[in-house]
Amino acid sequence: MTPYEELLQDLVDEHRALETVLARMSDAQWDRSTHAPGWSARDQVTHLAHSDEAATLALADAPAFRAAVDARAGGDRAGYEQHYLSRGRAMTPPALLAWWRAASGALVAAARTVDARARVPWYGPDMGAVSFVTARLMETWSHGLDIVDAVGIARPDTDRLRHVVFLGVRTRQFSYVNRGLPADDTPVYVDLTAPSGATWTHGEPTARDRISGPASDFCRVVTQRRHVADTDLRVTGPSAEAWMRLAQAFAGPPGQGRRPGQFPRPSAR
Repeated sequence: MTPYEELLQDLVDEHRALETVLARMSDAQWDRSTHAPGWSARDQVTHLAHSDEAATLALADAPAFRAAVDARAGGDRAGYEQHYLSRGRAMTPPALLAWWRAASGALVAAARTVDARARVPWYGPDMGAVSFVTARLMETWSHGLDIVDAVGIARPDTDRLRHVVFLGVRTRQFSYVNRGLPADDTPVYVDLTAPSGATWTHGEPTARDRISGPASDFCRVVTQRRHVADTDLRVTGPSAEAWMRLAQAFAGPPGQGRRPGQFPRPSAR
């Protein structure tokens, strides 16, 4: 199995992990509010289904995807979001689950036909196929986390988070530029403990600025699902501290993230 094939299998497994949660949810839980302001659990699933459909189009028919993006250029982002969220809000939970299953399955099928070295259009610069699929895995995990946090159904973290860590490290400079700030190229050493107990490192070990601790916490910070103060990460040095305040591993305008104190630190539970 090639690394790209392994990545695709990890995406399938991430879909299955979320599906296990969704299949157990009551009708009331689908409408429970998440920590994303104004978004319910059903809105999170709707976003994933809609985004997976868009990603499938980008993989299967790049000109058609670019035409769709051009048609939206200059439009109202909030209005567009509400338009596709309204589709999921009109569905029953079984119908919405079926939509997401079909959309996620079609995404994987389309990704299997693409060469790992291919470039794929998206909202912004084109992406390599590996980064593109990795981003879809990250989105599945992070929006799934919003659901899990709201409904309280367990979905244990796995070493599939190595893909989220990779994106989190790779998008460090983007996190600054996306806010109109100058990029910071000060070396930062990242030393994380995976859910399995393995050690994942990135950067130069002699760097003064350092981030260490659970990979699960690092992934929550770079996807803006936790404020760094609510994690067990150990952050040393001004550049490392600034990165963890600004980190954003996903495309789009700067996210507002989470406030400190919204969640208990893992070690305090």
